[in-house]
Amino acid sequence: MGSMWEVLKIKTLVLVVLFSLACSSVRATVSYDDKAFIIDGKRRILISGSIHYPRSTPEMWPDLIQKAKDGGLDVIQTYVFWNGHEPSPGKYNFEGRFDLVKFIKMVQQAGLYVHLRIGPYVCAEWNFGGFPVWLKYVPGIEFRTDNQPFKVAMQGFVEKIVNMMKSESLFEPQGGPIIMSQIENEYGPVEWEIGAPGKAYTAWAAKMAVGLNTGVPWIMCKQETAPDPIIDTCNGFYCEGFRPNKPWKPKMFTEVWTGWYTQYGGPVPHRPAEDLAFAIARFVQNNGSFFNYYMYHGGTNFGRTAAGLFIATSYDYDAPLDEYGLPNEPKYGHLTNLHKAIKQCEPALVSSYPTVTWPGKNQEVHVFTSKSGACAAFLSNYDPTYSTKLTFQNRQYELPPWSISILPDCKTEVYNTARISSQGSTAKMVPVSGGLSWQSYSEETPSSDDRDTLAMQGLWEQVNVTRDSSDYLWYLTQVNIAPNEGFLKSGQWPLLTAMSAGHALHVFVNGKLSGTVYGGLDNPKLTYTGYVNLRAGVNKISLLSVAVGLPNVGLHYERWNAGVLGPVTIKGLNEGTRDLTKQSWSYKVGLKGEALNLDTVTGSSSVEWVQGSLLAQKQPLTWYKVGLIGERLKLDTVAGSSAAQWAQGSQLSLKQPITWYKTTFDAPDGNDPLALDMYSMGKGEMWVNDQGIGRHWPGNTAKGNCSNCNYAGMFAEKKCLGNCGQPSQRWYHVPRSWLKPTGNVLVVFEEWGGDPTKISLVKRTV
Repeated sequence: MGSMWEVLKIKTLVLVVLFSLACSSVRATVSYDDKAFIIDGKRRILISGSIHYPRSTPEMWPDLIQKAKDGGLDVIQTYVFWNGHEPSPGKYNFEGRFDLVKFIKMVQQAGLYVHLRIGPYVCAEWNFGGFPVWLKYVPGIEFRTDNQPFKVAMQGFVEKIVNMMKSESLFEPQGGPIIMSQIENEYGPVEWEIGAPGKAYTAWAAKMAVGLNTGVPWIMCKQETAPDPIIDTCNGFYCEGFRPNKPWKPKMFTEVWTGWYTQYGGPVPHRPAEDLAFAIARFVQNNGSFFNYYMYHGGTNFGRTAAGLFIATSYDYDAPLDEYGLPNEPKYGHLTNLHKAIKQCEPALVSSYPTVTWPGKNQEVHVFTSKSGACAAFLSNYDPTYSTKLTFQNRQYELPPWSISILPDCKTEVYNTARISSQGSTAKMVPVSGGLSWQSYSEETPSSDDRDTLAMQGLWEQVNVTRDSSDYLWYLTQVNIAPNEGFLKSGQWPLLTAMSAGHALHVFVNGKLSGTVYGGLDNPKLTYTGYVNLRAGVNKISLLSVAVGLPNVGLHYERWNAGVLGPVTIKGLNEGTRDLTKQSWSYKVGLKGEALNLDTVTGSSSVEWVQGSLLAQKQPLTWYKVGLIGERLKLDTVAGSSAAQWAQGSQLSLKQPITWYKTTFDAPDGNDPLALDMYSMGKGEMWVNDQGIGRHWPGNTAKGNCSNCNYAGMFAEKKCLGNCGQPSQRWYHVPRSWLKPTGNVLVVFEEWGGDPTKISLVKRTV
């Protein structure tokens, strides 16, 4: 073992020198071997956590980073979100929640390192996987393959980010905190699927990244074929059996999934702290050098950043720090104690491979020693049902089921993954205001001769028309009914059928809502079938198609689609079935309220709202201001919502689909995080003071098996579920930094129909 260890160290030293010469014109101070990362000469086991800067506010960042440091982290990991930074070609955004440099410098000020995952494909349950939608329309493009238009665009963005980091001296050899970067993301399965073009693309991406001369290591996660010197890494719930593709590379766990994401219509996942700690300890005892919690703080999918299929606005992820930045106990405290135990073992862990023995059934012992005399032991019980007594060095240790005990001196147990000693307090939602005074603004079904409508033959794919500027696209057409149609006398209305690629569809006939249908978690495609009340003469068919985020994972992004693709038919006429698919259709992007900027403070003052008790019952297409024609009028902006006419008081349109609502409120005292309780609403979007809170969909209740949860045994995303029969997401984060002391304008757009008078502001307290 000793001689092999010396040979490996010599090979590693040579490779590190070669890596340094290839990657930097200055001496790189970040290197590695098969046992550890070496930073400024110190051998380290690195503990990392993912915090995505756009999923929280800059005002939240310092506290999140400090809590991560207090929790024992060495590194903050984040993706870089291309579509947030380059929403249109050549026009960049690095402000507010997308101020990447500011975020990295805050991490540096806290004394932590950064793992920058440039990608630029991120997955991450983020809209379109982080790709800007305009990329889909670059001529000849094919995503994530050996395709020149894609490679040119990708390299341009990667170079933009790397040069920005260099100009701010943020790479470690420059004195900055960035100790490693990532190119591409989870590409292994794609390469396997597409074959030779995928292999060529992998080789190109690796060469391109290394050629940028950052002076720090590059990784590729879930990429067994990562070319040298790129480090291949593991993502998953467990990675103890993972081995990098070369013996001189460190063993890295880039995504330890701390829980799972929530989807509208699905239950809320939970991963027990005991099992998460078990997965980490098992990885470390099997020579793990780096592990990263995905997520350490999940945050919020503000605005329209959540991906399809039906990803919730909350990205809590059951992370150690919850969506609001509060400790998620007992997980936060239990992992903090784990990190302390691992750090106590670090001198032995970075010095040798373990000696492994199996003293009994489902028992395993890993012992690490160093030349200086350091000794650390990990005692494991893999039985998911029974505790065990394990004898080690003439001492007996009691191990609960599915647990690992850590002995930093090979004698004293300082930590067991299944024994939680730090309970902490459970956060709860407490109402702070209610009885808000609401106004409403009713959205109208547009006409084919409205301005900004586009007439074309046949049905067009939704994103091709909207370019993802709105969730909404109107499909408008006309149906002529002769006076002698039999159904006019029999009363047996014709049957309208419309097939869509997703994700939801509202059907209006002559301005009245005929029905609504939406896709499911297993399949976003949908078919609307309903009898329609047609009259003699011209009838207007208006289909409001709704996209609930664009997919974030899969092949051929350039081919993905949404919206009404047909066929659209009417059955039960004298002629039998009439196919409307290829006739003339008009298209209108977005809602009137959006065009009026009703989601802004200024826009919401530009229209006349219905007040109070005049709120109508069950009226379609209404915007609520507590502050969808509303989109064109930009009712979701302060300026737009001020320019329209809103209903007041007793005229308020209650339980009306496609309605805007608004109200004003004062910020509550204190510093507790705030949220909106949207339990009484159906589906739509929310804004406060021009900021997009996100999509709400409490009307889509959680379906699944929410049985009792046992920490022991292999975990999977459907093992421990909650909230069955309840809204998948009830509360929606309102960052304190978005509020003024008084006069905050809240605007809610409601698709399905809900009761805004029951919306309340709550605070999250521990």
